[in-house]
Amino acid sequence: MKIAIVEDELLAVTYLKNLLEKQSIVAISSITILRSTKQATEFFRENSVDLIFMDIHLGDGKSFEIFQEVEILTPIIFITAYDEYAMKVFKHFTIDYILKPFEVEELHIALQKFKTIRTSFDISPTLQSIAVLENSPSEIMHRFLVTNGNKLRSVEEHEIAYFFASGKHLFIKTKDDQTYIYDDTIKDIINKLDETIFFKINRKFIVHIDAITEIIKHSSQKIEIHLQPKSETEQAIFISKTQINSWMDWMNR
Repeated sequence: MKIAIVEDELLAVTYLKNLLEKQSIVAISSITILRSTKQATEFFRENSVDLIFMDIHLGDGKSFEIFQEVEILTPIIFITAYDEYAMKVFKHFTIDYILKPFEVEELHIALQKFKTIRTSFDISPTLQSIAVLENSPSEIMHRFLVTNGNKLRSVEEHEIAYFFASGKHLFIKTKDDQTYIYDDTIKDIINKLDETIFFKINRKFIVHIDAITEIIKHSSQKIEIHLQPKSETEQAIFISKTQINSWMDWMNR
């Protein structure tokens, strides 16, 4: 059987591919790696596979966007970081999901489930789950599950100094100066945060109000802020010009 992995994190791709190649539940003839929504869309327009492993958040957008461009009738096992609401939806509508970091047992259970339903698979529930996730109002998150080596840790909202984007990844910087990668995007995570304490100051930073230690007004359209802990970029951090008025209102609340 042919498998496609839609995932942009190289380490996750390599690890999942290795687990699939070592298992004996299903016989695999080929594994195709797709690292973006664009690459996946182009591939599925011309090709088909027997099973898809699909991450939700990719570097160039959500994988759900692929379904808007091309019809996919293949069984899908979603790859996700902890999101309680999403997991409830997946549990009710899709074949299965596996959490990052992947556990061998979880993968084997998902593959066994795939074998059971393979001949009678219906794509409709999967499409329904995507519609539910895309159209549902965002719920405020107060805990964030992150990977710390080979362990998982739940970071509480009050522990976070800021979120910052670097390359294709989103990171959490905690008040005790620890940095964790988090499976989301700046664009999406801002809608899940408590707007009274978090603000998206520019396209790379979402800051907790307590993390701002100093504000420097260079001009009415150029405001610099200092954060604690200091940013790893070692560059000055400015409020986006389009956000200055909203930011000032937020600071006055």
